[in-house]
Amino acid sequence: MTALVTGASAGIGREFAEQLAAKGDALVLVARDGARLESVAAGLRARHGVAVEVLPADLSDRDALEQVARRLRDPSRPVDLLVNNAGYSLGTPFVDSDVRAEEQLLDVLVRAVLVLSHAASTAMVARGHGRIINVSSIAGLLASGTYAAAKSYVTTFSESLAGQLTGTGVTVTALLPGYVRTEFHERAGIDKGERAGPFWLDASGVVRDALTDAQAGRAISVPSAQYKAIVGIVRHIPRVLLRSRRVSVRHRPT
Repeated sequence: MTALVTGASAGIGREFAEQLAAKGDALVLVARDGARLESVAAGLRARHGVAVEVLPADLSDRDALEQVARRLRDPSRPVDLLVNNAGYSLGTPFVDSDVRAEEQLLDVLVRAVLVLSHAASTAMVARGHGRIINVSSIAGLLASGTYAAAKSYVTTFSESLAGQLTGTGVTVTALLPGYVRTEFHERAGIDKGERAGPFWLDASGVVRDALTDAQAGRAISVPSAQYKAIVGIVRHIPRVLLRSRRVSVRHRPT
């Protein structure tokens, strides 16, 4: 089997690559940092003896994104599993953000998922088999900024596509992790302290649960019992109570 993983140079994406390589799967790894990606690929080849293709790409760039889409559509080199994992957060209130940065975020979190899911599902349906895992977030169930809004799209889109592909041999799974011990928060400039306690998960468990749920054809994967309980509670809370009011806005002279 061949899997293509975006955002594969760190965090959850790197863990997907590790676990898939340990199973003997060939990999196509996508991320912006080509040098870091090559280092990850070399380690995977050495540890697991698998074929690893490196495809550096900034998914906010439409030409680069199309290169990845073409790789997914290539009938001579079929991809059996797509993991749409690439993502980040700005960590600032919307009115304090540069709108160009917000557009770039949307390109990575939403448009890239849309384009790559289309490329992959089209090729997979033609072959009669395949799996897509779209990494969303528990944040998508809340109303707490543009990151949450984008993840809400990913979850709803994934569920919709999963339904449309019923009976084709192709499945789609939205992965909804909560807090995960990766460099995600540091890169966003978000201080989360010690990152200890029952609501902080290890990437290894998150990925293991996601792969199990995808194999079973589940449309939604929520890793850990504690987050499954939270999802059950959140679905019954009035939306007005889920809106974030802790917004700090810099004063702007008029």
